[in-house]
Amino acid sequence: MQALSTRTAKSALPRAFAMPQPQVPARQPIALISVHGDPAADVGHESAGGQNIYVRQLGEALAAAGWHVDMFTRKIHPDDPDVIEHSPHCRTIRLQAGPLTYIPREKLFETLPKFVAAFKAYHAKYGYPLIHTNYWLSGWVGWQLRQELNFQWLHTYHSLGVVKYQVASEQAQRDETRLMVEKAILENADCVIVTSPQEEAYLRRWVSKAGQTRLIPCGTNLNLFYPVANARAQLNLPADEPIVLYVGRFDPRKGIETLVAAMAQLPQGLLLLVGGSDPQRSDGAERRRIEGLVQEYHLGDRVTFVGQIDHERLAVYYSAANVCVVPSYYEPFGLVAIEAMACGTPVIASAVGGLQFTVIPEETGLLVPPQDATALAKAIQRILADPAWARTLGENGRERVQALFNWEAIALQMGQLYRQLFAASLMGNSPRLETVKNTASLTTVTKAALVAS
Repeated sequence: MQALSTRTAKSALPRAFAMPQPQVPARQPIALISVHGDPAADVGHESAGGQNIYVRQLGEALAAAGWHVDMFTRKIHPDDPDVIEHSPHCRTIRLQAGPLTYIPREKLFETLPKFVAAFKAYHAKYGYPLIHTNYWLSGWVGWQLRQELNFQWLHTYHSLGVVKYQVASEQAQRDETRLMVEKAILENADCVIVTSPQEEAYLRRWVSKAGQTRLIPCGTNLNLFYPVANARAQLNLPADEPIVLYVGRFDPRKGIETLVAAMAQLPQGLLLLVGGSDPQRSDGAERRRIEGLVQEYHLGDRVTFVGQIDHERLAVYYSAANVCVVPSYYEPFGLVAIEAMACGTPVIASAVGGLQFTVIPEETGLLVPPQDATALAKAIQRILADPAWARTLGENGRERVQALFNWEAIALQMGQLYRQLFAASLMGNSPRLETVKNTASLTTVTKAALVAS
């Protein structure tokens, strides 16, 4: 009798003995909430920056890893679509909460109860077992939802008020409601994601000793950010002129004025300022201020205001630059730094916040004191004066990003944490059950804030 081929033998087996088919598990729905940071928005202006990128890329990476991800944000324009599909299992959902217009985040708190009500309608349909909130405003939403619904709650701060208010210029903006909510989030969420060891230290020193944390850094898309050949030719930039790059919003806390002052101390070099602005908003006012400083320093022929650039196009600018500068006065992590490093460009950053974790001095770039134009000018000159060393810094930076800040790997870490929280909840060992909750003080403060607003 002729032997059957492997393919024929499998198909000839009776159904009862057929080869078992792999079971594809149903995708677990999870919700990411980013009230003021629309994941679908174009980045590079006042209302869209690092948080928007973080939430969008995390959501897409989690979807690629097998989750169904709905990202919730506040709708700000009547013509914006309510739902945007980024992939078959990742979408942005815009909820109406208050007037359909842009509202600065400093004035968004009074719209949050309406956001909670709108989200609950979606939750009734999908029953999200895990909600990951971003920034303190979204954290307040998560806390309110926790009063009525059962889910695992994670939070990423993105920025801490208690650190922000250390800067003298921010003291007048001190918001006691924000400080109280940030403390309550740490003490009541199932887990808080810290993106750097520095953020963990800030939380324990100035916010609370209670609460669960896990270090999972921000990431970047290595398919989007990589060294681009002939970048200067693509941008019609001179091949032999040193180029210094800034990417980010026009915001006084970003330290652009320090960078402009540093350029005035350098004998050569072009400065490219990449970032959008709206003449009617605060970032437009900040751009006008920086334009004035450029004229005061007589740098008009050496500084170019590039404007807003599509995120997908930024790698060309990073690759064209000799050095990327992140002169922020406070930065929880620094996505721009790892984007530049992924493109093989050395980074000079302020020695503040998570930038001290992102950039390794003398290995992937340099760290300088914030608001110190002379120190920044010297650091820029060091890199420009030694092209071979600069190349080594760039190569080391890309290797560091590949090892630590790859979104695919970070999404796997995040997914593992989600599953651990699910398992702990099923066993009745959820971390939040072991945490003393200061519900009375939070409720009192938030109600008082709403009345005042």
